[in-house]
Amino acid sequence: MAIIVQKYGGSSVATIEKIKNVAKSIINKKNQGNDMVVVVSAMGDTTDDLINLAKEIATNPCKRELDALLATGEMVSSALLAMAIKDMGYDAVSFNAYQIQLTTNGTFGKSLIEDINEDVILSALLEGKIVIIAGFQGISEEGEITTLGRGGSDTSAVAIAAKLSGQCEIYTDVDGIYSVDPRLYKEAKKIDEISYEEMLELSSLGAQVMHSRSVELGEKYNIPIYVGLSCSDIKGTYIREVRGVENKPITGIAAVDSDVAITLKNIKYDITLLAEIFQAIAAKKINIDMISQTTPDNGVTSISFTIPKEELRECLVVLRGYAEEQQIFIDENICKFSVVGIGMKTTSGVAAKIFKLFSESNIEAKMITTSEIRITCAIKSEDKMKAVALVAKEFEL
Repeated sequence: MAIIVQKYGGSSVATIEKIKNVAKSIINKKNQGNDMVVVVSAMGDTTDDLINLAKEIATNPCKRELDALLATGEMVSSALLAMAIKDMGYDAVSFNAYQIQLTTNGTFGKSLIEDINEDVILSALLEGKIVIIAGFQGISEEGEITTLGRGGSDTSAVAIAAKLSGQCEIYTDVDGIYSVDPRLYKEAKKIDEISYEEMLELSSLGAQVMHSRSVELGEKYNIPIYVGLSCSDIKGTYIREVRGVENKPITGIAAVDSDVAITLKNIKYDITLLAEIFQAIAAKKINIDMISQTTPDNGVTSISFTIPKEELRECLVVLRGYAEEQQIFIDENICKFSVVGIGMKTTSGVAAKIFKLFSESNIEAKMITTSEIRITCAIKSEDKMKAVALVAKEFEL
């Protein structure tokens, strides 16, 4: 008898009708002889609504209290789903993070899973129950409620699957993973399977289908992850170790407007100073992505980097300790455009082809970073759709 860990996103449990449909789907899987563990997100836009509510109360809500507030969303949906299953004649039980001792470390709003007491879950399964777990949340060593950050329910599901040595299925409002977000490019093709490495890059670059930490956990514990449409028989996508990759340089494109570029102009060229600046930013748990630096001239240099827009205010507080106000420049008109593909390891000329397309279409690349399987550049936000269409068509994505 297999243990299957399913996760249902907020759109899948947005209404009572949808919750009942999810309950029927879970029961159907249970009747096939499987032990069922289900992780749920908050209903619909509940998390956003709660954040807005907090901001009506306080300009800058206390992060501890915000986590305590946001965690209630998943508790509501998990309890309602358990009720729906019971009403259909099957035994179910809902658990929150405290009840399964899902412990975390790190900071409020973006904590990391430390451990899970699988005995609580296994005991309920042995009693024949369908186990419903509130995703997105954990309990710190100090007993505080913490949240795992956006998309954290994916991470909850994969971590639980790893702990139970089970299968993992992520259900959402899309029928799999596409080479490009279909909202950006209508001709995008669905991918049957994608490697952990490629999906991790796409997720960390802003592709919203999967949370990057969940993919990282899947790779670490070799847990294949199935991504599909809720309550549907349409074939989805598997994230797993892919062998015999076809000779295609690019697997997918990610294009997001959620970052801001910060430039420190004419600061002293001192590696110790630069180290101190980035250490101070890191101490605030602010994620820096792209970094570029001008060639030092007469002992000064300029350095640019990107961070998530929501962390701009906190980052500026740090930077004002190292640079004058007139040295700090903010550019919010950027789109982080990335192409990802294992095939780039063995295919030359991919970057040349992309930048030729950009040049012919007057698309400026403000910053560029690369890895073995990724090319990322910052372009103007208004050029996003044009860049996506050009590259997708050229590489038949």
